[in-house]
Amino acid sequence: MEILDIKDLSFTYNEANSPTLKDISLSVNEGQFVVLCGATGSGKSTLLRLLKPQLSPYGKSTGTISFREKPIGECASAADIGFVTQRPEQQIVTDKVWHELAFGLENMGVKQQDTARRTAEMASYFGIEDKFDKSTAELSGGQKQLINLAAVMVTEPKLLILDEPTAQLDPITASEFINTVKKLNRDLSLTVIIAEHRLEEVIPICDNLVIIDKGRIIASGDPREVISRIYGNSGIMLGMPAAARISAYLGERDCALSVREGRELVRRFGNTETLPDNAVSTDNKKTVLEFRDVYFRYERALPDVLKGLSFTVTEGEIFCILGGNGSGKTTALGTAAGILKPYAGNILVFGKKLKEYKNQSLYRECLALMPQDIQTVFLRNTVREEMEDAGADISSLPYDLTPLLDMHPYDLSGGEQQLAALAKVLALKPRLLLLDEPTKGLDAASKDRIRKLMRELAHSGITIVAVTHDVEFAAECADRCALFFRGEIVSTAPPEEFFSANSFYTTAASRITRGHFERAVTAEKAAALCRLNGRRAGM
Repeated sequence: MEILDIKDLSFTYNEANSPTLKDISLSVNEGQFVVLCGATGSGKSTLLRLLKPQLSPYGKSTGTISFREKPIGECASAADIGFVTQRPEQQIVTDKVWHELAFGLENMGVKQQDTARRTAEMASYFGIEDKFDKSTAELSGGQKQLINLAAVMVTEPKLLILDEPTAQLDPITASEFINTVKKLNRDLSLTVIIAEHRLEEVIPICDNLVIIDKGRIIASGDPREVISRIYGNSGIMLGMPAAARISAYLGERDCALSVREGRELVRRFGNTETLPDNAVSTDNKKTVLEFRDVYFRYERALPDVLKGLSFTVTEGEIFCILGGNGSGKTTALGTAAGILKPYAGNILVFGKKLKEYKNQSLYRECLALMPQDIQTVFLRNTVREEMEDAGADISSLPYDLTPLLDMHPYDLSGGEQQLAALAKVLALKPRLLLLDEPTKGLDAASKDRIRKLMRELAHSGITIVAVTHDVEFAAECADRCALFFRGEIVSTAPPEEFFSANSFYTTAASRITRGHFERAVTAEKAAALCRLNGRRAGM
């Protein structure tokens, strides 16, 4: 049975010169799991918000959207369509977990006894009984997102919409979240539409893959067939699962989607030949950033967040820090930038202790930080004013922001905000660049541009320390990767060694090739090894 029907939908934001969505037509059947993907700014979030009348953006629309054979504006209840955003903290509205779960039911006028029953059942289903009485402010990002999902599901929606829900989650938490969504789809026959840039785990489990480009749907249908049709589109293929990219690089007619299918594919090839090791030595290079036994806590009565943290980063190095939500990665960047003050230990930047930098000299062509909460970077009414305020030469920005220059920064998509903020930070001409989740909300092509830019910056002598949940990005751009755990760095190694040694903080390509090829942590390297070795006889 059809639950959602979109016909010839176009949408133009107020005061915009061109439509964001153009002639969108899409049908979704009850119980389907639909993945929506496309470039940053392609219109994914706009389309999803138009499917939730209470969140519809301001502007002019044409065409129709029907929900259960009625105009979507005539839905019997706002609870019929649940919506989970990419920013967990912005969706939570109460101070306690139990109240967050009950809040929607209270607004619907559900009896107290029924509210108690439904919140108890949902807390049990999601395994959050131990957090029931906790303050929502105490939760990690992953826990907040799970509470958001539970709070939506307790209202018993018929359609669940998720807009990049794993954008701020570490790989393990993101995987658990996606598994929970799939379980809801399977157990309750819940219809799911999810927009994602991290497609590794959602595409193998979806029924329908929809690709949107510049406001238009360019492909829709069975994921294997859709990907096979877009093999030649390098920009879109960059974001596909590693198994699919390996299939495309090798020209395979039958596209692999999952890690298991990818493993079956690479084992058709020999494994005697290897590629040269490209690890970059940091020996005899100038130390740019050094932590010496650094301890930090936010309040005297609270436990330490950083616990004897020690590491060094050298000139021209890209140093990527990975780890779970709440492990202390962002805190470490805050202390390196002089925003947070450790109570013990020393931090040296270019050989000088932070306290020796006087009168803001640390931030004058020395160090710059792009924070995780990207909106804190913006102070002006347009992107153009932001660039001019930072002293950026608009004609020579590292990438083209022309379509965004006259827009308010808050009107940009999450990925577009990342690009604008990075351009503003780079205008400060830092020699040490600190990046907190630089690829959050970016499509694969934009990530690739950022990766190339970071390599150019590093080649020019700029040192980059990036905190990231994006293991694929780290594998492709880092000189060294570090695993953060409970306020300390517990391992540091070049990407090939780092990801080959890990079981969960690793790439899909590493999982696919493990035991067959050594240290093949990217899809490109896996495919190169397959071509180098050739197919086994009879395979």
